[in-house]
Amino acid sequence: MGNCYSYFRFENELIIATGKGEPAWVMSEYGFKNVLSLDEHASYFENIDPVSQYKRWTTRQISNRNSHSLPVYNISSEGVKGAFVVSDPVDWGRVIQPVNSSMHSMQKFLGITPSRLLAFVDLIQGLPGQPNGQQPPLYFAADDLEYQDIIQAAFPTERLGMGAFRIALESVFNSQYFIHHCPLEYVSYGKPNPFVFRNPEAILSQFLPSYVDDNGDAGSHSFRTLYMIGDNPMVDVKGRTSLVFYLDETGVFKGVDNHAEFPADLVVDTVEEAVEYILPRELIS
Repeated sequence: MGNCYSYFRFENELIIATGKGEPAWVMSEYGFKNVLSLDEHASYFENIDPVSQYKRWTTRQISNRNSHSLPVYNISSEGVKGAFVVSDPVDWGRVIQPVNSSMHSMQKFLGITPSRLLAFVDLIQGLPGQPNGQQPPLYFAADDLEYQDIIQAAFPTERLGMGAFRIALESVFNSQYFIHHCPLEYVSYGKPNPFVFRNPEAILSQFLPSYVDDNGDAGSHSFRTLYMIGDNPMVDVKGRTSLVFYLDETGVFKGVDNHAEFPADLVVDTVEEAVEYILPRELIS
């Protein structure tokens, strides 16, 4: 995860993980000892999802994890101490519960029906069916509004990413301001959080060779320039620190000219073109 404090804080606490694939397993591999997937958490509450009988994949998803490896929790007494959105949720409905008629405008925006909007809101408000308490901490691994699915490349335009899901969840939660009197609080560790850019810079610095100057004093080299090639101005350029940036037009960015709000240092068509521009500047043939 992006922050050691979050790890030590939640290492032994009951947390929820959601996202595609097996997010609970991913979190357990990072060392978190008490993790439930959102589907596993929902199984503790009867009828929490009014259309669950139409979702055969939720049953398969739970059964994929060895039942013997799943500890039994007393949800009512332990409570969930934190929630982690590890990757793009597959079923937005299970994560966002319909709360009032104001959701109709959002449903049109999202292109999904009321029955598909469901239940992370219950979780971050407290125990489902119980009086609302303090919101457990909520963490997102990324905040991209859109992304280009280059690997599958089955659709020609961008797909909504975790940032879009966060906006939907935040809108639903904040529409209930009269209930909990506080807007949704969350931390996003992914781009454009500057930490994402500073972290690789710090790691790369550890590989720089030490040297001894003429006076015998030990020192270390520092980077003159850090290059980054990205394709999404809203997250790649917006969050950069000291990086020189080259925008790759093969991804999300499709503009002829530079991005108006978050301009890159240079716009190129391909990663190869960016590399060919960088190497002569560094006198590398």
